[in-house]
Amino acid sequence: MPQTHHLELAEGVLVKTFSSWDRGEHRREWTVLQLLSSHISHLVPRPIDCDLEANPPWVSMTRLPGQPLTGKLTAAQLTGLESALRQMWAVPARQLPPRRYSRAEAYALGEAWFAQAVRPPGIAGQAVDAVRAFLREPPLPESGEAICGHSDPNLANYLWDGERVRIVDFEDAGRSDVAYELATLIEHLSARDTDWTGFVARCDVDAQSLRHGRILVGMLWLNLLLPGNKAHQRNPPGTLEAQARRLLDLIAG
Repeated sequence: MPQTHHLELAEGVLVKTFSSWDRGEHRREWTVLQLLSSHISHLVPRPIDCDLEANPPWVSMTRLPGQPLTGKLTAAQLTGLESALRQMWAVPARQLPPRRYSRAEAYALGEAWFAQAVRPPGIAGQAVDAVRAFLREPPLPESGEAICGHSDPNLANYLWDGERVRIVDFEDAGRSDVAYELATLIEHLSARDTDWTGFVARCDVDAQSLRHGRILVGMLWLNLLLPGNKAHQRNPPGTLEAQARRLLDLIAG
């Protein structure tokens, strides 16, 4: 998988050097770290220094304890993750730019990608047809209060020390809403071993907004998994078909 950055670790400090930054990833990371560390410094890295004009640009920050979450999460890990996310979502975020793959961006990208996608055979082709029909409907706006969305909820970006979850990697973070952040989390490929039913129920979000967000995120994963795209060869055989079935179930309601 192409890496967007290189990490160098030394004496409690992490230096993140960006190998691609055409989307302003370096500026976004620095901006979000400054905001979050002023409110929840116990849960995120503290920004130390940066050179955003360098080629390549870099950002330095404090290192955090803990091991990346993975697999089926325990009850304690789910509680820790919920606590960390709720605290991040409580940080005032209206001044932030929209997160990467916001609802509007995901919808626009889906229209472009699936308009030119080669329809595969079998259930994956059925899912492509269903996505194209879904995209003929107007998108939903952001739902509820603006919050700081992580945007990249790969479980590896949540560090567990046995008591607390801390959060790293904010190069795609930005303004979002809780329902869409939950959708992004539970539809991430790394999260598929965990039952999120109770977790979602405690967050009290609009069911239609959550379902719509899950479909948007699911179709982005479907596109990545289509033959010829970057995730197709990196995942076990059957991943595309499993994603197609999951997405068809979501669209069917």
